[in-house]
Amino acid sequence: MTGRKIGVVGAGAWGTALAQMLAADGTDVLLWALEDGLADAINRDHRNDLFLPSAALAPTIHATGDLADMAQCEVLLLVTPAQHLGSILSRLPAYPQDLVLCAKGIEAGTGRMMNEVAQLCAPGSDIAVLSGPTFAHEVAAGLPTAVTLACGGGQAQWERLAPAIARPTFRPYFSDDLVGAEVGGSVKNVLAIACGVVEGLKLGQNARAALISRGYAEMLRFGEALGAKAATLAGLCGLGDLVLTCSSTSSRNFSLGLALGEGQSAAALMQDRRTVAEGAHTAPVLRDLAARHGVAMPIVEAVCALLGGAGAAEVAQDMLTRPLKSETSQPESSGT
Repeated sequence: MTGRKIGVVGAGAWGTALAQMLAADGTDVLLWALEDGLADAINRDHRNDLFLPSAALAPTIHATGDLADMAQCEVLLLVTPAQHLGSILSRLPAYPQDLVLCAKGIEAGTGRMMNEVAQLCAPGSDIAVLSGPTFAHEVAAGLPTAVTLACGGGQAQWERLAPAIARPTFRPYFSDDLVGAEVGGSVKNVLAIACGVVEGLKLGQNARAALISRGYAEMLRFGEALGAKAATLAGLCGLGDLVLTCSSTSSRNFSLGLALGEGQSAAALMQDRRTVAEGAHTAPVLRDLAARHGVAMPIVEAVCALLGGAGAAEVAQDMLTRPLKSETSQPESSGT
């Protein structure tokens, strides 16, 4: 135990899993829950049946529904959906030295990355990004997990945060590349929708492997255009997270794509989903940012078409009949 008071803002599946991982060794963790009655239920039953019913929660997790309580924390892990991060940050009564962003996405309307949103709200805090191949139920169960912890405050922030966050089965690796960590986490969600569509259309494992490879090429082009390091995107928060999210129905984004591939409508799926498939919000913002930077992302464009109501079989056929080209060349910004 580190002695630093840790708070987790957001009691969805991922926030609850992080709180459980941190509290499993007896560390006190304060968990903020938005939903009415959820904090009381967690404190009473030591379970989060709404978002993570598989986990028996440690007694050292204390839940609250009052954001003002988070002012006592020296480290805050922000695990709210990406589209709500700015509004939640603006409601916090105070900002600690270390803010760790655990949401993966790009803010709709502004095109800001999460670290930009946080820096605007809390310019006096050091911003870090935690990202990597992490299914919530596995982290909560104590299964081995490795992540990227990108520290905007550099080595000094890493030396504060690593002891507070690391556990025997939860291993962070240092990076100073906030942009790379965020690009990997944002783009992989959109690509996971595409991989789900491949599964729903029963196009086979060859097609999915090809899509992951070509999707990674899009991630790399986009990231480098924004100043990310290629090595970051080849690591846990890029390629590692991409492989995990594109390969399992435990991924909300993959599951959304699977349903689209099976013929369900995007509008109905988004309306009925309790948990957020962040890639659906990120896709149009990512497409527009890519166009602004002159980066071709045809798979992202295809996902946008699907979310706009185009048929999965039609979109897949369009992708398969694109002009032939070199595997390693930079395509034109038109996506051809």
